[in-house]
Amino acid sequence: MDYITILIIALSLSFDTFAVSVSYGVIRNGILFRQASWIALVLAVFQGGLTIAGYYLGSIISDALKAVDHWIALGLLSFLGVKMIIEGLKKSKYEETKDFSSTLVLLTIALGTSIDAFAVGISFALLDVKIWDAGIVISAVTFLASMAAIRIGKSAGKRLGNKVEIIGGLLLIAIGLKIFVEHMLAS
Repeated sequence: MDYITILIIALSLSFDTFAVSVSYGVIRNGILFRQASWIALVLAVFQGGLTIAGYYLGSIISDALKAVDHWIALGLLSFLGVKMIIEGLKKSKYEETKDFSSTLVLLTIALGTSIDAFAVGISFALLDVKIWDAGIVISAVTFLASMAAIRIGKSAGKRLGNKVEIIGGLLLIAIGLKIFVEHMLAS
């Protein structure tokens, strides 16, 4: 598989993490570069890492995971989204926004948005793909997309005030629904 095709796949895989990263920027509009880099790095490592893991482990569990991957993504992202919406509704406009970049939440989001990358890795196992090159390209594209999205969200967050968690939660639920609908329509 040529690098142009891998780059296009990497761009398409980064859409979910882009949307999540916009949410992070909106929620934490005072986010520092170091914190944004950490979020982007975790998302990128999961995207590239699960692609590689899918390549090597896909033949063992592909049928079982394929049957439920969209349910897992929907459940994880919807749970976090509903939690954010509830927190946003409880706040007064003067309360400080809660930090949703805790390690557990970040890992859950990274896993939820990377299930598609695992499926791509499974398909790569059937093709002539240099998996480590593909994993690095996917990780790099995801990192850059995430950093750009956090910046975009950070700018928007200053104008949105106390509704940022509600918007972020709705975005996470929308991503989960998007993944679910795509898989249901493909079935």
